[in-house]
Amino acid sequence: MARRLDPIQTPVTVPVDGQSLSGDLTMPLNPQGIVLFAHGSGSSRHSSRNRYVARMLEHSGLATLLIDLLTPEEEVIDDQTAEYRFDIPMLAGRLVTIVDWLRQRKDAASLSIGLFGASTGGGAALIAAAQRPQQVAAVVSRGGRPDLAGEVLPKVKTPTMLIVGGFDTPVIQMNRDAMKQMRGEVRLEIVPGATHLFEEPGTLEKVAHLAGDWFTSHLHPAK
Repeated sequence: MARRLDPIQTPVTVPVDGQSLSGDLTMPLNPQGIVLFAHGSGSSRHSSRNRYVARMLEHSGLATLLIDLLTPEEEVIDDQTAEYRFDIPMLAGRLVTIVDWLRQRKDAASLSIGLFGASTGGGAALIAAAQRPQQVAAVVSRGGRPDLAGEVLPKVKTPTMLIVGGFDTPVIQMNRDAMKQMRGEVRLEIVPGATHLFEEPGTLEKVAHLAGDWFTSHLHPAK
């Protein structure tokens, strides 16, 4: 039996506002699409939870891009003041910049793009999807705050899955309220026994399977 080729991981930098954002782009052989991760407040591309989900998606034939949405200088300031982590419009703007950057790369230009947003990154991902409706084909939000997308919610036409832990009661209600404002295809999945960070055994694996099914259903291979 032939050995399956491992995905190839490449460090990348994306120029933004005269600086650059650091990321890890992982490409399996003949990927079906690519998933861009929008991490939550106080996190980065090194998030163990997002990296776990990314590895699972790669095994499903999807490319992934884990990238810092703040520059190193901004991260130092944010660690002390938390001034950037809730600047959802700025984070969404960074995601749009990265989507546009992906469209310029030969290895990603023809791939369908999905966004995976965690916590506050869920709100930023929805705003970015609304701003790039022809480029972003699917969104998954894990323990996300879609309410932070505010008045943009009715403009989101991208198929969206909202995943929330069964014990994360306040966030469940926030997601249900957001669903009522969204006009596109939207589905809420509640993972039993999970809290906000999905730290309970088996719960993050459930998130990865749900996300993988959603993305493989909505991201279409390049022609």
